[in-house]
Amino acid sequence: MAETTTVEAVLKHDRVIVLAGVVGLCGLAWAYLLTLAWRMPPQDMGMVMAMAMPHMQDWGTTEVFLTWVMWAVMMVAMMMPSAVPMLLTFATINRRRRAQQGPFVPTTVFALGYLLVWSGFSALATVVQWGLHTAALLSPLIVITSPLLGGLFLIAAGLFQWTPLKSTCLTQCRSPLGFLMTEWREGAWGALVMGLRHGSFCVGCCWVLMALLFVMGVMNLLWVAAIAALILVEKVLPRGELVGRVAGGVLLLSGLVLLGQRWLT
Repeated sequence: MAETTTVEAVLKHDRVIVLAGVVGLCGLAWAYLLTLAWRMPPQDMGMVMAMAMPHMQDWGTTEVFLTWVMWAVMMVAMMMPSAVPMLLTFATINRRRRAQQGPFVPTTVFALGYLLVWSGFSALATVVQWGLHTAALLSPLIVITSPLLGGLFLIAAGLFQWTPLKSTCLTQCRSPLGFLMTEWREGAWGALVMGLRHGSFCVGCCWVLMALLFVMGVMNLLWVAAIAALILVEKVLPRGELVGRVAGGVLLLSGLVLLGQRWLT
């Protein structure tokens, strides 16, 4: 009985550590994003000091790297809160296995795999931003200037919310215990692979919503927070799937309205 109580106390302690780590990481990420927004000169809202964001002129290595950093930090700020249930479940199972003399791997290894996937997505987003920039389709606020392209983005995002791929990936994200029961692998490498696989499901679930930042404004922090909140609701709260489908309908309608306005003008 005493041993059980000790194990439960340690488990609770692990949960506090995981939560504190996520809160700290997200806090730093949001602080960085707020710094970017705050340092935007009023005469040119699309450019900030070199240490914060890339310039809007021709890109070099520095601009590419800074853009990737911006996207990577943004992904941490947006995605880590919705990963908390999975991280807590992993920590709990891992600690119980250790109490039974099983191998123990820090939860940070799993989280590293998860973040590596989103870092890769950030590289892809950087390439897309560079392409839109080169084609002169981005405003200084990093917003798509073509109503036609913006409308198509919205329609694609709305339709994707109703696809089987979205449903499959979201199911994996909404069921931490089910995911770990079917995907469990031993050792540090196994934990890293599990993190990579979970991150892949999350990218499959949310990549179109992230693409909407090009329509709403990549550095529009209100929209960044709104999309992050939608992702959190989808993945964590009851009836989250329904909320996501309703959001898909709203996005589809918004895209059709935008295209309609484009054709009428």
